[in-house]
Amino acid sequence: MREPRSKPKAVTLEIRGQVQGVGYRWSMCVEARRLGLVGWVRNRRDGSVEALTYGNAEAIEQLVAWARIGPPAARVRSVDAVEASDADGSFSSFEQRPIG
Repeated sequence: MREPRSKPKAVTLEIRGQVQGVGYRWSMCVEARRLGLVGWVRNRRDGSVEALTYGNAEAIEQLVAWARIGPPAARVRSVDAVEASDADGSFSSFEQRPIG
């Protein structure tokens, strides 16, 4: 018998530390796409990085685990992940957005 697939969900991430100017957004796009997720990532004016991701719960967990490490030049201090109830998954890819 096949196991049921988990229901898609949306999660907002806030990543703090040395995460701007180190290829974090680009690397997150690559990882999210590899995991089959859609959404966006952007730098914040306060020096953090924010992302909204939508897709399979297990893939989101893997992206959150990746986010805690990031690309080689990043120094991640914290990652806050909060389920987002207002996202509808109407994204076609995972993209970088302008600063927010």
